[in-house]
Amino acid sequence: MDDAQGSELFFPEEVFRIQGAAFAVSNTIGCGFLEAVYQECLTIEFGRRGVPFRATPRLALSYDGVPLQQTYTPDFICFDAIVVELKAVRTLAPEHRAQVLNYLKAGNLKVGLLINFGAGAKIQIERFAL
Repeated sequence: MDDAQGSELFFPEEVFRIQGAAFAVSNTIGCGFLEAVYQECLTIEFGRRGVPFRATPRLALSYDGVPLQQTYTPDFICFDAIVVELKAVRTLAPEHRAQVLNYLKAGNLKVGLLINFGAGAKIQIERFAL
């Protein structure tokens, strides 16, 4: 999903900093670990790079204006604006992408990054926007 309005991207510098942290983690530990390991490493790397983040924040849900007890919990929200969802799978599936889009809707946010550390030697990053 393209987040261009004309030719302008939302939060380009912020996304660049998040991606840099993800590449640093990937280059340092490689593939083959569980998602929780990558999340902990990104927590460290975000701190080193001064990337403001909240780990596993709860996003409130509602149905037709009525608050639900169920919540969504993305891996990170960075800069109070960007959802970051991590995976450590061989191949990203449509449900992974739908998950990020649902996080964006629930959090009333515009940009999401789906980062997959499990696709072999190369990190995979997809960008989404509402």
